[in-house]
Amino acid sequence: MHLVDTTLFYSPTSGGIRRYLNAKHAWLNAHTAWEHTIVVPGPEDRVDRGGVCTLSGFVVPGSFNYRLPLNPERWTDLLLALEPSLIEAGDAFHPAWCAAHVARRRGIPVAAFYHSNLPQIIGRRAGGFGERTVGRYIKWLYERFDVVFAPSRLMCSYLNHLGVHHTMYQPLGVDTDVFSPERRSHDLREKLGLSPDARVLVYAGRFAGEKNLPVLLQAFARLGRPYHLLMVGGNHEARPEGNVTILPYRRDSRELAQLFASADALVHAGTKETFGLVILESMACGRPVVAVNAGAIPEFVDDSVGILCTPNKPAAMAEAIAALYDRDLDQMGAAARARVLQRYTWNHSFHAQTMAYATLVGSRRPSIAPREVNELVTVSPHEQQYTAE
Repeated sequence: MHLVDTTLFYSPTSGGIRRYLNAKHAWLNAHTAWEHTIVVPGPEDRVDRGGVCTLSGFVVPGSFNYRLPLNPERWTDLLLALEPSLIEAGDAFHPAWCAAHVARRRGIPVAAFYHSNLPQIIGRRAGGFGERTVGRYIKWLYERFDVVFAPSRLMCSYLNHLGVHHTMYQPLGVDTDVFSPERRSHDLREKLGLSPDARVLVYAGRFAGEKNLPVLLQAFARLGRPYHLLMVGGNHEARPEGNVTILPYRRDSRELAQLFASADALVHAGTKETFGLVILESMACGRPVVAVNAGAIPEFVDDSVGILCTPNKPAAMAEAIAALYDRDLDQMGAAARARVLQRYTWNHSFHAQTMAYATLVGSRRPSIAPREVNELVTVSPHEQQYTAE
């Protein structure tokens, strides 16, 4: 069995998708005899079967150091050369088309993972027409896949609404050895130049529009001191302002875990989360969460592990943050850690996913001649269907 994962969204400073692929690679190596190869953009062409293969591309300006190879033929040729038994595509761009093409040509299954809600991201910038157009594109693309994994029940329902019915609920996981309360350091406030009684909450992630960072900034401006917002994910040129400290992205997960475990709580204002891995990582560190009641977040955050507030309302966010300190933070943090251990470890996630993979490989589609796959739009969906849980 040779599983190949491919995506554009993998870089030295990328977040959840990179952590998912790296965790899967380590888990498969430790628990199975399967071979696993990752195909992603990089600074140079490199073939490393059983490791990370890269195709050279330029860095996209203003992105999270993502690279964009422009030649789909090179991507297709590399996937063919790897001779996979199964391919999973982690985006909805040309790697997905190449994966579908190669799968049809080799007569193997092909899966997709719906990490990012592309129609809603586009809709934020281009309005309802743009969102509907991209939604039709998503349906058209995923007709070529045997199964589409979605990390939350909300995203399964959304894909079903678009007409993509062969979905499977597949939550992500957390490395609970790395993200652990044992990472807690008692000198965080000293390192930040804050007083010992400072109330420190952390945000970690991309500084992107869909994360609604102005809501956080306005909420902390309302609260003032001793409340302090630690934002992790900015660039080196970003300057702290008021009761806000900005730190660059932490490539080492242990450094990020130490910040989570050492703060009072995690705070998050994004309304379009398809899962929210960073929230679960903070919960695994034994910290409660203040977030908005939107997206997939309510699927794993409730009153026992945090506080949810009205979306897009700085005043509501400020009230929720203040209300958090009327409760027992350590008790809530312990409940948060227990929830992750019970439901959201990588071991839970990959056990379920490998069973799905085995089912797909056990029902191979017939191989067809290369001349029949020149036009991808003529490929019909595979008969096997999965439904959301």
